[in-house]
Amino acid sequence: MSTVEAQRQNKTHRARPRPPFEQIALVLQGGGALGAYQAGVYEALAEADLHPDWVAGISIGAVNTALIAGNAPQERVGKLREFWESVTTPFWHGARQNPNQFVANGDLVRSYMNEMSAAFALTSGAPGFFTPRLSVPWLAPAGTPSATSYYDTAPLRQTLERLVDFDRINAGEMRLSVGSVNIRTGNFVYFDTTTHTIRPEHVLASGALPPGFPAVEIEGEYYWDGGLVSNTPLQWVMDAGPRRDTLAFQVDLWDARGDVPRTMAQVQTRHKEIVYSSRTRANSDRVRQLQQMRNTLAILLEKLPPELRTGPEFEILQSASVRKVHNLVHLIYRAQEYEGDSKDYEFSRGSMHAHWRAGYNDTVRTLRHPEVLERPQNPEGFFTFDLGRDGRE
Repeated sequence: MSTVEAQRQNKTHRARPRPPFEQIALVLQGGGALGAYQAGVYEALAEADLHPDWVAGISIGAVNTALIAGNAPQERVGKLREFWESVTTPFWHGARQNPNQFVANGDLVRSYMNEMSAAFALTSGAPGFFTPRLSVPWLAPAGTPSATSYYDTAPLRQTLERLVDFDRINAGEMRLSVGSVNIRTGNFVYFDTTTHTIRPEHVLASGALPPGFPAVEIEGEYYWDGGLVSNTPLQWVMDAGPRRDTLAFQVDLWDARGDVPRTMAQVQTRHKEIVYSSRTRANSDRVRQLQQMRNTLAILLEKLPPELRTGPEFEILQSASVRKVHNLVHLIYRAQEYEGDSKDYEFSRGSMHAHWRAGYNDTVRTLRHPEVLERPQNPEGFFTFDLGRDGRE
């Protein structure tokens, strides 16, 4: 029995009544192999009967959202597990029986193993995800995928088609949004079930990170990974209409905070963390400010005399002042000391289980705080919670 399976059978929390919000949103950041952390988060949420009404993701977050939205509730964790088991490898001899047996000898050994595993992914790819191209880009005909990318993501398309029911996604039971960037215009684009019929290519486009992965063509336009513009779909979820009381779980794979680097390896790691964290707290602070402005505007409009409550100006202000409440729950993966800048493409089975377990445990600890699931009582109607900031148990 795997560590994750044993953990699932020994639940540390139970299902609870649905929180008093109109919608529950799950917001997933990009981060490659670190995405197993998001799967662990979802498993804990599902055990607590906190099933999202809306899932939004970028890059590997888009893949996880498709696996969630594209399966029945009782099958989602199993499909997530099947995906992550299939794209990771028991890199070291014997790791298939015990994926953690080689990582118990200190950070130095684990760091070396992770670097070797990452090097293996660079040269051999990840099963069911991507494979290296046989020819180098400089020798391929211009304009072809082989000339503009190092890896072929056809295996990921096949994996998605096998594990995801896209008809279910498009039936509208759960809203799904995946972010990408239009190469020609440079504009950020969301493929959303309220405006698009979602197919595998939309998920592939959200994770088409250059120059590793090829651009994806959709209706005559070409798209790259949405993380090039923003690695979190939080703003899309919070700003999209119609506005609703929202309990949002934002799952980030890159920590915006960290120590000042002391070595070149640490410089490379910290650089990547800053680039892809998408200023998580700055985004949440902006959402809080907008929420406060909307509520303040609503109070002012209520004080206007009847003769001023007419006309197009009042209607515009009224539409912008819908009074709703938001809880924003941050779940942020905190990398271990032995993980370097290759952690997002280190696809070993042992690391996958460690990331999954971290996501599960962080979520269980977070849900022990009752205020997370309660409507905010402050004037702005906005509450944020971060286990790392507000204290680990």
